[in-house]
Amino acid sequence: MTEISAALETAIHAAREAGVLLKSKFGEVPDVNEFHAHDIKLALDVESQEMITKRLLGRFPDHAIFGEEGLAGDQSSEWQWIVDPIDGTVNYFYGVPHYCISIALRRGDEIQLGVIYDPQRDELWQTVKGGESLLNGRVVRVSERTQLSDAIVSIGFSKSKATINAGLQLLPKYVERVRKCRMMGSAALDLAYVACGRFDAYIEQSVSLWDVAAGKLLVENAGGIFEMTPRADNPDKISVRAWNGKVELLPNE
Repeated sequence: MTEISAALETAIHAAREAGVLLKSKFGEVPDVNEFHAHDIKLALDVESQEMITKRLLGRFPDHAIFGEEGLAGDQSSEWQWIVDPIDGTVNYFYGVPHYCISIALRRGDEIQLGVIYDPQRDELWQTVKGGESLLNGRVVRVSERTQLSDAIVSIGFSKSKATINAGLQLLPKYVERVRKCRMMGSAALDLAYVACGRFDAYIEQSVSLWDVAAGKLLVENAGGIFEMTPRADNPDKISVRAWNGKVELLPNE
């Protein structure tokens, strides 16, 4: 077994284990660590990341963890796991069954593998660099739609006033031109949906790397295009456009 195949196997096990935890507690009133204006931090976010970290570093103790809930492992390592323990935390808190676990591994600046797991639907996307994108073991591809008027586009709304306003300016332009716009509340699942052809595009003004690292590779290996641009006003955030490469997206301005 190669190191990448062993890492993929470990990531899948970690995602499924965390998924069992999250699904078992879904619908309960979760403990809240922090309330923010447009976000919530749950104790389960921390518990899920700790479970994932234990599995990953247990197999690869010389690797680093870069997660939404903090760092772990050897931060000087060239191998870094990028973890979002609950992508869609607000959905989860309100009992909306649309959330996931996202795990990616990068070596230097290159993503080597990505895993996204939706516990509620038991759907697991996986891919490795240079490979195909799979959903529950089946090869998936981006959609074949070429006309924006036939497309479903997901537009994310971020947490700051500037990025909310940017999304609001972009939304009516797409609403007038596409089949439907969607706002689902999980960047990782939006990207997984682009990768398997459910969505034709996903656009978000400001996200974190852990939201999109696994989905980036999934979209690219499924035949799509992923663009990310660092935000000048916040070096920790990026703007993202991901699509099937066939429809012509509108300018972000």
